[in-house]
Amino acid sequence: MRLKAESEILLQAQDLHAWYDSSHVLHGISLDIRKGETMGLLGRNGMGKSTLIRTLLGHVRQRDGHISFLGHDISHARPHEVARHGVAYVPEGRGVFGNLSVKENLIMAARKSRDEREDWTLERILHTFPRLAERLNNLGGALSGGEQQMLSIGRALMTHPELIILDEATEGLAPMIVSEIWRVIDTIKSSGMAVLIVDRDWHKVLSRSDRALVLQKGLCVIEGDAKEILQDPKLPGFLGV
Repeated sequence: MRLKAESEILLQAQDLHAWYDSSHVLHGISLDIRKGETMGLLGRNGMGKSTLIRTLLGHVRQRDGHISFLGHDISHARPHEVARHGVAYVPEGRGVFGNLSVKENLIMAARKSRDEREDWTLERILHTFPRLAERLNNLGGALSGGEQQMLSIGRALMTHPELIILDEATEGLAPMIVSEIWRVIDTIKSSGMAVLIVDRDWHKVLSRSDRALVLQKGLCVIEGDAKEILQDPKLPGFLGV
């Protein structure tokens, strides 16, 4: 594996530990994500995937270790401060504002990128998600689960992030909508944006990722090139398949 140039690293986390009260959930996790890279995060339920994401985002108060983003120390940053550095989050529960229209949900999140670019305009979002264009004035709470997921991803893109984190990207969605979400993920990946993705369909995650991390009981048990991990005979055991 080639050495990582310092200028390539977007997010770097070293020796992360996290607790919920007296429960020690993460045990010394380290990872880095390069600019424009897609990183897969895998593991069975309860193995620490969402806790790792929430720790990176500043949602977990009881945490230890070092986190930097574009060279800035965000180890103790609050969630809104992490977001301002250029990290967007699409949570498992989608987090759509049910009393706002689709258009309002999108516009309220809009901001320029760090270099003042506006690649992900409202028009581009609606072109990427035709269903949202058809429901522009509908309330977020009136959308189907799949449409809410599209809205959540679109809203995240409107912030022009350097990194987008997708937690359980296709969980509970109809097969037709699942295909649509993967199409959009491919579009995001091809745009050069860095992606951290969690999803139960590990084949699709690994086929789209450059590298991946597999967690078991808060420990990293496999890390490396996604194509190599896909062929690792130990992988099914760690995923419970």
